[in-house]
Amino acid sequence: MRYEEDLIEEIREKNDIVDVISGYVSLKKKGSSWFGLCPFHNEKSPSFSVSRDKQMYYCFGCGQGGNVYTFLMEYNRLSFVEALSELASRAGVELPETTQSPEEKKQADARVILKEMNKQAAVYYHYLLKSSRGKKAMDYLQNRGISQEMIQRFGLGYSDIYRDDLYQFLKSKGYTDYQMKESSLVTIDSVRGSYDKFMNRVMFPIMDVNQRVIGFGGRVMGDGEPKYLNSRETVLFDKGRNLYGLNYAKRSRNQGIILCEGYMDVISLHQAGFTNAVAPLGTAFTPNQVLLLKRYTDEVILSFDSDGAGVRAALRALPILRENGLRARVLSMKPFKDPDELIKAEGQEGYQKRLNEAEPGRMFELLVMAGEYNQQDPDSRTEFVHAAAKNLAGIGDAVEREAYITSAANRFMINRKDLEDLVSRYGVGYEYEKASLQYKKEPETKEKQQEKKENQKQQPQRVLLTWLVEEPEIYPLLRAYIGPDDFLTPLYHSVALMLFEQLEKNELNPARITSHFTEAEDQREVAAIFNTHLQYDPSVEKRDKALCDVIKKVKLQSIEEEMIHTTDIVRWQELLSQKNKIQKLKINRQNN
Repeated sequence: MRYEEDLIEEIREKNDIVDVISGYVSLKKKGSSWFGLCPFHNEKSPSFSVSRDKQMYYCFGCGQGGNVYTFLMEYNRLSFVEALSELASRAGVELPETTQSPEEKKQADARVILKEMNKQAAVYYHYLLKSSRGKKAMDYLQNRGISQEMIQRFGLGYSDIYRDDLYQFLKSKGYTDYQMKESSLVTIDSVRGSYDKFMNRVMFPIMDVNQRVIGFGGRVMGDGEPKYLNSRETVLFDKGRNLYGLNYAKRSRNQGIILCEGYMDVISLHQAGFTNAVAPLGTAFTPNQVLLLKRYTDEVILSFDSDGAGVRAALRALPILRENGLRARVLSMKPFKDPDELIKAEGQEGYQKRLNEAEPGRMFELLVMAGEYNQQDPDSRTEFVHAAAKNLAGIGDAVEREAYITSAANRFMINRKDLEDLVSRYGVGYEYEKASLQYKKEPETKEKQQEKKENQKQQPQRVLLTWLVEEPEIYPLLRAYIGPDDFLTPLYHSVALMLFEQLEKNELNPARITSHFTEAEDQREVAAIFNTHLQYDPSVEKRDKALCDVIKKVKLQSIEEEMIHTTDIVRWQELLSQKNKIQKLKINRQNN
C-alpha cells in the first residue's frame, strides 16, 4: 500500500516530532535540539537527539534514527501503514481508500485476523470459566481468594479438557486451519489431527499496553506438566517485550512499578490495591522489558518469591535495571513464600510496610553476599569484605559510591577507612578492566573484511550527502562535477536524486526524504546521513581541500565503474579524459 507523497508529508508536518516523542521519552532542550535517554538501547547519559528544525531523531550511541514515522514503527513495532494511520488519527486527517499490494494485504490481514482470533478465544475461555464446565477452575480461583471483580478485570478463563474444544469453536467462527495454526492457539498435525495448545487450564489473557489480547498463559488444573504454559511468539506476541498487567499498571497512581514473578502475584497485588504490579511472561527479565518500564517509571521494586530461585532472579534483574538507569529496591517476603501469602497473613498494611522498607538494590546484593560467608570466621569475613569492596567499586557515581561505603561500613561493622581504601584499590582495577575490553578485538572473518571494504568504498558518497545537508551552500560549487548518478550505492542514489532536486529549488527538507523510505532499516541509514556532524578544520583552505578530495573520490569511483562496464571505445576515451580532468580539480570558495 502506498499513499500519495503529498498526503504522507501533510500528516508528518501536522505531527511535530518533539511533541510525539515527548509522549514516550523524557526530553530536555539543549541548544537547538532536545535530548533524552535512548529508548532503543541501554544508556545512562542522554545521546538520543530530536531536532525540531530537521523533524528527525538520531541516537549517537546506537545509530537509531529517522523521522516521526520511523519512531512509531520502531518503538511500537508497527508497519509504515500502521504508523501513518496512527499519526493521521492524531492529526485529524482522514486517510483515503487505497490499493494494497498482494503481500501488504496478506500481512495486514494476518495481523487483523490474529487480533480478532485472540479476542474471540479470550471471550470463549471466559465464558467456559463461568459455565458449569469451568467449575473446577472457578473453585481454584475462589480458593486462592481471587474476587469476581478481578476475574472480570483480567478476563480470566478456562480451557476445557477436550483436545479440540477451541479448535471446533474457532472453526465455527469461520477461521481456517492455517489461520489457527499461525495463532499458536491450535496445533494442526496431519498425523495426530488438530488439537488445542491449552487444555484443562486456568487461562490468563496477556494484553499489550493498548488493551489488545496478544497471547495467553495457562495454569494446569491438577498435577499435569508444565505447570504454566505460554503462547509461542507470533507477529503480535514477543515475550521479551511485554509485561503482564502493564496495561493497568501504567495508569496506576502508586509510586514506582512492582515487579513480581507470575500472573497470580500480579492479580493478588492488584486486588489488594497495589495496581502498579507487573510480571514477566514465563521468561527471564530482559533489557527490552526494562526499556518498556522506563516509559512509565524511574523506580522498580522487586517482589520475587523468598526462595533461592526468587533471590537468584532478583540478583539477575538488578544489574539490568541499574544499567538502564532505573532505581531498584528489593522487598523482603520472609517468612512468606510470595506476595499472595504475605498479603493473606499481614494484609494490605503489612505489604505496604514492607514496600516502604524495601532494600536498595546494591545493599540487597551485599546482604545476599554476606550470607554466603561465615562472618564468625576471620578468613571468610576477610573474603566477604574484599568481595563487598569489589561490588562497591563498580558504582560509577562518586556521591553514590561514598554513600554506599558509609552505609555498608555501618551495616556490616567494617572500619570505614579500610573499606574505602579497598574500594579505591579495586576501583583502579575496575577501570583498567573496562579500558582493556576496548582493545580486545575478535579476528575479522572474510565476510567482515568484505563488508569493511564495501563501507570504505561507500564512505565518500555518504560524507558528501551529509556535507550537502550541513552546508547546502556548497551545492552550486559541486553540481558542475557531481550528479545523482555518481552515487553508486542504491540507497544513496535515491537520496541524492531527491536531495539534489530540493537543493535546486532551495527547499531543503530531510524529513520529507526519509518519509520516501518505508523500510525501518533504510530510514535509519538515511537518518544517519542527515544527523551526522562532520568534524571541520577551522581553516577554510583546509576545508575546501577536504571537500575537493571527497568530490574527487565520488566522481572517480563513478567514472571507473563505468569504464569497467563500457565496451564503447569512444566513450571509454571520454571517461579517461574526464578522469584526468577531475584529478586536477581544485575548489576555492573564496574565489567563487
